Amino acid sequence: MITEEFIREKLGEVNYPGFSRDIISFGLVKGILIDGSDVTVKISLATRDPNVPRGIHEGIESTLSSIDGIGKVSVDFDIQDPPEPVTGGNPAAGQSSIPGVKKIIAVASGKGGVGKSTVSTNLAIALSKTGARVGLCDCDLYGPSVAMMLGAEDQQPMATDENEIVPIEAHGIKAISMGFLLSDDSPVIVRGPLATRYTQQFLRQCLWGELDYLILDLPPGTGDIQLTIVQTVAVDAAVIVTTPQEVALIDARKAIGMFKKVNVPIAGIVENMAWFECDHGEKYYIFGKGGGAREAEKQGVPVLAEIPLDVPTRDRADQGQPVALEDPSENQISAAFASLADKVK
Repeated sequence: MITEEFIREKLGEVNYPGFSRDIISFGLVKGILIDGSDVTVKISLATRDPNVPRGIHEGIESTLSSIDGIGKVSVDFDIQDPPEPVTGGNPAAGQSSIPGVKKIIAVASGKGGVGKSTVSTNLAIALSKTGARVGLCDCDLYGPSVAMMLGAEDQQPMATDENEIVPIEAHGIKAISMGFLLSDDSPVIVRGPLATRYTQQFLRQCLWGELDYLILDLPPGTGDIQLTIVQTVAVDAAVIVTTPQEVALIDARKAIGMFKKVNVPIAGIVENMAWFECDHGEKYYIFGKGGGAREAEKQGVPVLAEIPLDVPTRDRADQGQPVALEDPSENQISAAFASLADKVK
């Protein structure tokens, strides 16, 4: 016998288009009606993208129609317009949804190991060097690296009497990271709901004060933490980090698709590890050439920066002295991050 509980369990296999989270955990399924062998699923969502309900409909129909004993499958949609995002560029809105923070920039990759945290940290410092007040929130709970990159892994944040977290200050910016709360060899073992809670605390219970920019260093992928962020705060723009190789670009496309579906503007693409330059000046395109530029053209977004693979840059990150601290007139990598900061301001 087909039951509502069984149908609901099967719908947990249908993901929201562009995300790795299913429509059940996302709270979209508002009702299930069973009439003999026929099943009607009621879905409520807020989107202006016609591909979202189409993708959900196809997923539900494909999943349920393959089950023996189920006849006609119908999907009843209740589609609302999403709320307008609150952006720093909107004079009527004035500020983002975090009190005192004017602009929120998410740095995402879709894939791990492409240098997203390096870009986040150096972008934050480059913005700070323009005279802006900058915060950096390390949202990668499972692989936090901002604490080390800032050379502040031995510091621990304090809390106020109102249970607000006081961020660490290093190199002219305010920062919070799980790396400040754990020792180097302590793994973060938390499931979705607890990860969501930690992320919300970092965003909303941190004493950021008055900031011109808050940089969010996102974890790789398109899962719970990313959803929590776009549901918790109004992100003004997303910077997508990738390497030139196709395997990284595939995941970059997923990240871009995710942000487009939740109406977050894409500032552009940063191609990291774009080439390696030898002492005699010859460039070697280890991960391929021009992949970031080709993808940016496909997506209709600009290339914000091309960052070479550079041993001193890696050394400085390990030593807690990010390369953006260097004089841009004397260091081409620092100059690239200074240019990136100018483009996202």
